[in-house]
This record gives sequence, C-alpha cells and structure tokens, in this order.
Amino acid sequence: MWQHKCSILPVLLCLIQYGTAMSRIDPLVDTKVGLIRGLRASDGDYAMFMGIPYATVDETNPFGPSQPHPGFDNVFEAYDDTAVCPQVDEFTDKEVGSIDCLHLNVYVPNTANSRNQLPVLVWIYGGAFRRGLSGRFLYGPRFLVKQDIILVTLNYRVGPYGFMCLDVPEVPGNQGLKDQQLALKWVKNNIEAFGGNPDQITLFGESAGAVSVDLQLTYSQEKLFHQVIMQSGVALAPWAVSNPSPSAALNLAEQLGFETTDTKEALSFLASIDSDLVIAAAIKLNLKTGPCVENDFDNVEKFIHDFPINIKKPKLGHLPTLMGANKDEGLSEFGIKTTEEILQNPNIFLNFLSNNFNFATEKLKDMEQIVRNFYIGDEIISEDVVEGLIKVDSDLKFNYPTVRTLQKYLNNGLKNVYYYLFAYDGGRNFVKNRLNITAAGTAHADDLGYLFDISYMDKTPAPEDQLVIDRFTTMWANFAKFGNPTPQTTELLPVLWPAATKDQQYYLNIDADLTVGKRYFNSRVAFWDLFYKLNEKAENGYSDSPK
Repeated sequence: MWQHKCSILPVLLCLIQYGTAMSRIDPLVDTKVGLIRGLRASDGDYAMFMGIPYATVDETNPFGPSQPHPGFDNVFEAYDDTAVCPQVDEFTDKEVGSIDCLHLNVYVPNTANSRNQLPVLVWIYGGAFRRGLSGRFLYGPRFLVKQDIILVTLNYRVGPYGFMCLDVPEVPGNQGLKDQQLALKWVKNNIEAFGGNPDQITLFGESAGAVSVDLQLTYSQEKLFHQVIMQSGVALAPWAVSNPSPSAALNLAEQLGFETTDTKEALSFLASIDSDLVIAAAIKLNLKTGPCVENDFDNVEKFIHDFPINIKKPKLGHLPTLMGANKDEGLSEFGIKTTEEILQNPNIFLNFLSNNFNFATEKLKDMEQIVRNFYIGDEIISEDVVEGLIKVDSDLKFNYPTVRTLQKYLNNGLKNVYYYLFAYDGGRNFVKNRLNITAAGTAHADDLGYLFDISYMDKTPAPEDQLVIDRFTTMWANFAKFGNPTPQTTELLPVLWPAATKDQQYYLNIDADLTVGKRYFNSRVAFWDLFYKLNEKAENGYSDSPK
C-alpha cells in the first residue's frame, strides 16, 4: 500500500524522509479532516495511525455530549495510542486519564489501497461502562490485520463522564454511546482514505462493548455500519440499561466538599475539579453509571427512549449478526473468591431477583427458592456450591440474555445470525491470566487473548494457542468480508458453521477443535424461558405500551 507513487493521491500520499544512512518511509493519508501521518509497524506488514482525535469535549461541561473534532490545519502525527478517558486503571487501581481522550486508532494492512478497499472491523471495548482503553496495551492489532482487514479501535467516555443520566438537558445520559456514534461517523466518512470500504463496516465488541454494539443496532437513527458481532454482552442483559440517577452529580459534589441542591451548580463545580478526584469520589460512593432510558428535554435528541425489552425490532433493521458467550462466564466472578467472601453474600439469588424484578415480598421469596433449588438444591451458600454459583452468574448475566436476544431476532425474521460458545481454556485466557485463576473453564473476557495481541502476553504463542488464534481471527474476518464466518471448509476451518434458525439453534463450539451443536445449556435455558414467560410483566422496565 505504501509506495513512492503520487499517482494514487488523494487516497494516499507518500512521505519520504531521507536520513544520512537510510531512508524512512512513513505513511501519510489525506482524509476529509486533513493529513494524517502514521507509522510502519515493526511486527507485521501493516501501518498504524494512532491517537487520532475524532471528537472534543466541552471543558465547561465535560459530562455532556461531545462534538466532532474540527480537523487539522497541519499534518497530524498519529503516533500515540496511550490516551485514556478518566477512570480507575484495572491493573494499577489508580485514577488515570483526561477528558482529552476521544481518539481512535486505525491499523491498515499494506495490501489496502483505492483499488483494493478492505473490510473494516471497528472495536468497542468492554469494562462495565466504568473503564476501558483502545490502545495496543490490550488490543494489539497483529492477529487481526493478518487477515486482510482494517481494524479500528476507539475510546469513549466511561463512568460519570460518559454515563451520568440527570434531570437537566446538559447531561441527559448516554454520552459515552454518543461518543461511539461520532467515532462511527468519522470512520464512515474517512476510512476510504486508508484503503477501507465504507460500505463494509462491521461493529464488534465484548461485554459492555458488545452491549454498546447491540444498543447502537437497536437505537441508532443513521446506518453507520453493516454487520455486528457481540461477544458476551447484549442489550437485554439485566445490567445493560437502567433508569436515570438524577442525584448523581449532587452526590459527587457533596463527596468533594460542595453541597448544593442545584444540579447545574454541582456540574459547574465538578467541571472545575481534577478528573482524578471526580473518579475517586465516584468509586468511594459506588456511583452507578451506565446506559439509561433518557428523560425528555426540548431540543435534545434522545438515544435510548425505552428499555430494550420493549423494543421489538432494531431501528436499523436486520443486519448480519454473530453473537455468543464464553462457556464459564461466572468463573471471573467466583473463581477468585475466598470462602469468607462467598459467605459474605448469602442472599445471591434473592439480590439478583429483587434488583431485576418487581415482585411482592412473598412472591420474591417463592421465586428465590425456585431458582436456588434449580442451581444448588437445598444447600446453603458456601464454597461447596461454587459450581452452581458460577452457572447461575453465567446464565443470568450473559448466557440467557444472549439466547433471549437470539430468539428475539430469529422471531423477527433475522436469517443470517451465527451463534457460538467459546470454550477454549489455554495459555492466553485473558481474565484467568490476569487474576491468576487456576480452576478449569473459560471465564468472562477470556476470548480476548485470541483476537488481540495483548502487550504483556508471550509474543510467540504456544502452537495450540496459535491454532485457536488463527481460527478465531479467520472466522471473524470472514464474517467481516462475506457475512459468513465459514464460507467454505478449509484445512484450518474443517467444519461449516450453519446459521441459527428458529427450529434449529445451531452454534459453533470454539475449543481446541471446532464442533457444531444445537441449543447449548438447553435445560438451563429452558428453565429461564419458563421463568421469564411467567414473570415477564414483573421485569424491570417492562411496559404494556412501549414508547
């Protein structure tokens, strides 16, 4: 892609900088927002354009909606991917970041050019809407760009800066999701300059990132992508969308020494405070922030207007979809708990039901007993029932919401949806590696190490891990290219992955071997199908008359 030819301008400019002993050629791209210079990668045949600002945040209201970046008068040197939005770093447990964080990274194989436009994968990170970053520290592109696709990773605001939902139009809610939309518009408008196909964009994410993908699919007014991949997260997850928390800014300000009953005064005060202090206060308060159903304000366009359970069809219609979960999602929650920590929460079942259903007291007790009996029988909460706790955590937060979403989409006529279970337990399982979980299984986010070149993991994976990497990335790239993860069998992909249907819920089991099955965790799913059918109207957010 990067040649000494000016004939392919304006798609690509070439800059040749001559040194005393050798020449260095860096890629220079002419986009609609100006010239952007990147770097040649040292670990593969691709170029990196990092830290490109796509939006700006108003310093007087850093909790409100962002605006598109105005572009560059001079060449932008896209060399730095270290910017993060305000949060607590999950590795150091320290407050980090700044509001000047709405940047994205574009990784481009050398084969891309104006005559060979490549499909684009746009990644949205997870992190419970409280943390996350887009840089190569976690999301190195080496494995994916080998598959002849362009990879884009983006930052969006999290925590109080991205997801306070207040009773004022200045901070209506879902600012982080609106950041994502601005990034998607930037990609749609500019990716052609990098050799990308603006009509072949696949949006994908994991956990809160996958929820974000589903929310973008469900509520977006403008079609900025053409396919979706949701890994361990959907909009129907019980933790995905909540009601506004109008007192959040008041509580934060009070925690930092400023008492007021006026939300706008609180926001003005918080805007003047160092973001590290704001994040620390939010953590101390255990402030709940995340996507919400927004209130109505004059001249303010809402993103989420109603709970996902009341939305029958995605706003964007039926797009090719790939979705699934990991085999032992709850292992990340219970695989590291000590006996004492497990015993501290004897009401796990009761708490989940009371947080997600509007049951009268007696009915709540009855429902709790039914769920408890299904997973652990007559046993009390202890280390002896950890396996059951892992299963119920997995099912409630991830497995059943994913199946429910699959069923919803199939019932509404979606034809090309591919369903999977990631079950490989190897040397690059991300969460097990990070938390030193030694129990067998595949925990939440363990799949990340097989899609991305995580910076602190071994640069030369074990052969069995490399095979999973090659298969995983090839299928994801095939989906981006063809809308089908296995368009034909090959030596690498020896089985065809059939699309799921209403009558045959096929899934691909991604393990050391690839196998096709039907309806994973069928008895557990059947239990929750019946539970939700009987208690549908008690579910938080349910409405007989959707907005």
